[in-house]
Amino acid sequence: MPTHSAAQELFEEFRRWPILDVHSHIDPRRPAARDLGEVLGYHYYTELCHSAGMPSALVDPSLDARTRCENLAGYLDRIDNTAQYSWLLEIARTFHGFDGPAIDASTIGGLYDAAASAAADGPRWDARVWERSNLEAVFLTSDFDDPLDDFDTSRYVPCLRCDDLVLKLHVPATIGRLRQATGGDVADWSTLRAAIEALFAHFRAKGARACAISLPPDFVPKPGSPRRANTPIRRAIHGLDIRPDEHAEIRSTVLWLLAELCDAHKLPFDLMIGPIRDAYPMGVAGGRDLFDRRVSLADYRHLFAAFPGVTFPVSTLSPDAAAELVAFAWIFPNVVPMGHWWYSNVPTYIAADLAARLEAVPKTSQVGYYSDAYKLEFVLPKFDMYRRILAGVLAGRGWSVERAAGVGRHLLVDNPRRIFGIGPPA
Repeated sequence: MPTHSAAQELFEEFRRWPILDVHSHIDPRRPAARDLGEVLGYHYYTELCHSAGMPSALVDPSLDARTRCENLAGYLDRIDNTAQYSWLLEIARTFHGFDGPAIDASTIGGLYDAAASAAADGPRWDARVWERSNLEAVFLTSDFDDPLDDFDTSRYVPCLRCDDLVLKLHVPATIGRLRQATGGDVADWSTLRAAIEALFAHFRAKGARACAISLPPDFVPKPGSPRRANTPIRRAIHGLDIRPDEHAEIRSTVLWLLAELCDAHKLPFDLMIGPIRDAYPMGVAGGRDLFDRRVSLADYRHLFAAFPGVTFPVSTLSPDAAAELVAFAWIFPNVVPMGHWWYSNVPTYIAADLAARLEAVPKTSQVGYYSDAYKLEFVLPKFDMYRRILAGVLAGRGWSVERAAGVGRHLLVDNPRRIFGIGPPA
């Protein structure tokens, strides 16, 4: 059984290390929250309060930020048992000096004012949150047409997000953005390939360290055939109707091209597998997606085998997929379990997944955690949650504190630096 003293010693050691956050949705041009509405607007809070009975109209984006916060605060007492509420409390205490026992309707006004006062500095506030959190690097979710030219890419690391290129090539706006970003015509497979190659060159030159995509549960990667896909791709680009089988051919062909370019540019290819988008249309904004337990990594085995030189950091949305991910990482040297994503980002699930990974996957073939945060303030409380769980799991192994800390350092620092090619700061 883990001892409290060993777990606490490990946690304190982990907190001395810098945070390398290899997946987030942070805007590098405005990374920290400018008001409390940008914190409480995180989909976890609107989802959970809506689940607890809050009408979605109370957090409608058309309302001003203070009103939305006050409305939502009236339901926070119903979710104060959750891990997500603990993140909120830690943010309030760490960054805004909150010392009350609870965030609720009676305390939200003072907290809102404190957050507004602290964040009024803009970029200086961003820097304070960065330093207080002891961040080393935060990976972005960069649109393929992002110029990447007005922020520090050594801190805010570009990551080429490719969902639209694979799943929405038939949408006219996607082609328009691609033409504008690359400065060339995109009319068929040949010019599409050239445009995507130009994107990779641009991102690599700007310091990108990964390519990433989120794929639905029914997606089945297959070797693409440019010959078969050429006509469907041309039809999709020009806005003509395409059949479901043609959609599948386009998606497979483009995904295979992305893997080829990751191989050529020595970029890891992050796969985030499982979400069903807009499964609950009546939900709050950002709270309408679910997962499907029928997703299987078996559909990806040919992709992993075809590109042994590409590292695939993999996140699965369903907690049920955790054992399968361990098995794939056991067999495939290029498959790396990465983090605990979204619905799996719950302490009980994390502890079970983590214990299995530590027992069955090489310590050098795992990336412990990422925040998935939209604002910098969330990185520290989320990582602290994970570091506490990691400390407890490692303390229970019966190892010395030194040995346990060494394994923890692989998951939190060494592996992210090596896998994504990030050197320690000067």
